[in-house]
Order: sequence, then structure tokens, then C-alpha cells
Amino acid sequence: MSAQRVHGGPDAQGVPLHDFSTNSNACGPCPQALAAVQGADATRYPDAAYTALRAQLAAWHGVAPERLLLAGSASEFIFRISAWVQQQGGRNVWLPPQHYGDYAAAAQAWGLNPVVQPQDAQLAWACDPSSPLGQAQDGLAELVTTAPVVVLDRAYEPLRLSAALALTQEQLLRVWQLWTPNKALGLTGVRAAYVIAPLGALEAVAQLERLAPSWLVGAHGVALLQGWLRPEVQAWLQQSLATLREWKTRQLAVCEALGWTCLPSNANYFCARPELQGEALTQALAALRAQGIKLRDATSFGLPGHVRLGVLAPQAQDALQQAWLSVRAQERSIT
Repeated sequence: MSAQRVHGGPDAQGVPLHDFSTNSNACGPCPQALAAVQGADATRYPDAAYTALRAQLAAWHGVAPERLLLAGSASEFIFRISAWVQQQGGRNVWLPPQHYGDYAAAAQAWGLNPVVQPQDAQLAWACDPSSPLGQAQDGLAELVTTAPVVVLDRAYEPLRLSAALALTQEQLLRVWQLWTPNKALGLTGVRAAYVIAPLGALEAVAQLERLAPSWLVGAHGVALLQGWLRPEVQAWLQQSLATLREWKTRQLAVCEALGWTCLPSNANYFCARPELQGEALTQALAALRAQGIKLRDATSFGLPGHVRLGVLAPQAQDALQQAWLSVRAQERSIT
């Protein structure tokens, strides 16, 4: 496993003009959620116990407040629970064939060894819709009963455009559910997340709480999570999903017209295999980036030869099409 951090979004070249490399809701930012964040009182500490926020989140999900943990971000909790598993004597981790890089980075940091079979792991990771594929992870229902600790990353559940969660409500009671609403609200720069613990895991919750620093979520993160629960914010999200479905249909057609093979996805992103491969693809992606268009090379996800594209508005899709055709024309003129 490599500890190198590879992510989408702004990079050393700044903010891309058309950023397909992240899965943030392209209809955002949500105006009501943005107003809540901008109105946060940053002159004071939040309640260190997050009493009201925990109660509000728990009530919204219909769970006991004791099962609710706050997290600085999804990545923060990924590292914290990996540390906790190692502290409890865990030695092995199971990772999906394609997965978010921080699962492996946290395992490496805490000395957890990746294993082939989930039954050999003390910690297993799951995601639905998965990243980068945007599909239900294979064998998810069986995984729930296999490893002692299973974390279900639900970052993209609010951005699901089709299909349904592969787990039943009863199966959800056995997993740690990790929620990060900032993507759905188009506010990824605000770092805040929360976790719903499995039933019967109160001692584990207490131990994980002790591993967290004080004031884990700042005032702006609290405002984001409280805003997430407001009916008008949820109504905006539902409206945005309808728009994203239309944009996705169009974007798939654009990519297929370029000769790319698009993989199925249930979320606001998908993977595609361009006709260029190897070093030629790497050079083409760099040429696109120079024109202000960034795509996510899926190699770090375990999917070489593919790119992951977040769904963007038609203007950005047209820019991608024109830029790719320009890059290909220039390549042909050189060869």
C-alpha cells in the first residue's frame, strides 16, 4: 500500500475551471446550507459535547443519541477507527477491490495488514454507492456478518440517482454508518461528518470518543450539520437530484460520442475508459488540466486505464468534449 495521497479537486495549479475530478454536487452550493455556514458564530467554541447537535442528528435518523458520534471529516474517522481497531488487538483489514485511498492509508499508518478474505480481517470497509464505480459493492450483505467491525461509508447515499441501498434496515444495525453531507450540499470545504454506531456498541463508542480531540467539529461544521437537517435543505437536495439525472444522461452521451466506454453507476459520477491508454492517457489528462479541465485518474482506486468523472453542467461537458477533440487532433498531427 502507498501512503501517497491522491485526491480530486484543486491542486498545485489552483482551482480547475471545469472540475470533473470531485463528486461534489454540481448544483451546489445549497443556498440555505451556505447561509447557515456563513452565519455561524466563529467567536465561540461549540459545546464540547455537541449535546444539541447529537440529539438532532439522532432524532433525524431515528436512533438513540448514544449511538451518534461526531467526526472532523470522513477521513478523520477513517484514521480514528483504524487506530481503535489496532488498539483492540486487530491486525488485519479488508479493503474493497476499488476504494477510497484513505482506507489503505489509515491501515498502513496503524500497521493493519490487508488481507484477501474478509473473514481474516478485524476491520472491513464498504461503500454504497461505492467509489469510484458508483455501484453497490459486491457481497455487501455477506460482508456485514463476516468481519467484527464493518464500516459502511455512506458519503454518496444522498447523491444516489438510481437503485437502492443493498442492505436491509436490520443489516444496517450491525455496521458503523459514516455520513458526510458536505458533498451532497456542494460544500466540501466545510469539514464535518458523523457516525451511527451499531446496536450494542456503546463501549466502543466511548472508546472512540476518548480517541478524539476536544472540539472535533468547529462552528462552521456544526452549522453545516444542523443545516443538513432542515426541510428546505432536503427539498433543495431532491430538486438537485432531478437536475443531476438529466445532466448525467447528457454527459454519458458526450463521453460515448468521444469513443469512451462508460461503466454503470447509480450516483452522480461514473468511470469511463478512454481509447487512449498508458502514457498517452496520462499526457492527455495533463493537456486537459492545462486547459482548466480536470478528470480523476482512477489508477489510485485500483482501476488503471480509467477516469472518474463527476457529473457537471452541460457547459462544462461541452468544454470537455471540445478540449478532448483538440488534444486528440494535436496528437495526430504530431504522429
